Amino acid sequence: MKRTLISALAAATFGLVASVQAADFQPAVVFDMGGKFDKSFNEAAYHGAERFRKESGIKYREFEVTNVSQREQALRNMARRGAAIVVAMGFAQASAVDKVAREFPKTKFTLIDMVVDLPNVQSVVFKEHEGSFLVGMAAALASKTGKVGFVGGMDIPLIRKFALGYVEGAKHVNPNIEIFQNMTGTTPAAWNDPTKGGELARSQFDRGADVVYAAAGGTGVGVYQAAKDSGKLAIGVDSNQNYMHPGTMLTSMIKRVDVAVYDAFMTAKKGTWKGGIKVLGLAEEGVGWALDKHNRSLVSAAMEAKLEQARKDIIAGKIKVTDYMSK
Repeated sequence: MKRTLISALAAATFGLVASVQAADFQPAVVFDMGGKFDKSFNEAAYHGAERFRKESGIKYREFEVTNVSQREQALRNMARRGAAIVVAMGFAQASAVDKVAREFPKTKFTLIDMVVDLPNVQSVVFKEHEGSFLVGMAAALASKTGKVGFVGGMDIPLIRKFALGYVEGAKHVNPNIEIFQNMTGTTPAAWNDPTKGGELARSQFDRGADVVYAAAGGTGVGVYQAAKDSGKLAIGVDSNQNYMHPGTMLTSMIKRVDVAVYDAFMTAKKGTWKGGIKVLGLAEEGVGWALDKHNRSLVSAAMEAKLEQARKDIIAGKIKVTDYMSK
């Protein structure tokens, strides 16, 4: 009886200690414009945070930025409330991270898609051009008209990086291919304008394109719908978006934002988090292209083999893909 009681007390004490430790560690994520459920960049981050929550049992704080003035305030509020690590989504949060991280040197910050050089900041950037090269190849291999398109979100160097990789991949397959390019806008609203995305995609289809790649956050939803309505093909971005319109989604350029967020939370919890720059490309499985039951019928074995060989050649340095942001 006494042993049973001692065991029960020990178990209860262990559970109490574990719960206290969990309560002491508080991670947070600040989503950027476009919303947590944009089916793309922010939503990938959400899935990474949710994976951490389910595996660790630790809840995280979150905030969705709806206007630019909220970025700095949101980061500062998270730090003030005792967040051990704050993940800031998107290049546009760089200046806010730079300022707030200086104010809270004991708080860890992970910034996705831009670099801030501070000891308590981890900057995670991706080789989007490498993944875009592969889906550019896929577009050219699938195209019957010799014309493909690209719809970007906000006209910034990062999105030009996607576009250039896509162009180089398409021309690697067909040097004479014609590639139409449009950006949705020059303000953050460009990330969440599916109506404009659909209009741009339809204009490219009208000019003869039969595959369009969207790197535009929530705006891409309109591109994918336009492809379905037109009987053409679309390529998704960031998350695997093949499921959205099976039969007209050729593939998706996957950017493992989910893994970056999960790793930031988990390493901070374990005490192995490090500041500095992390660069994730094909070699690190940070980018890639999606093949699943939703697009299997659109990707032939020959296409798959060519894309796989190109992936290996890029990793080996046999194929050089231009990084627009290093030009």
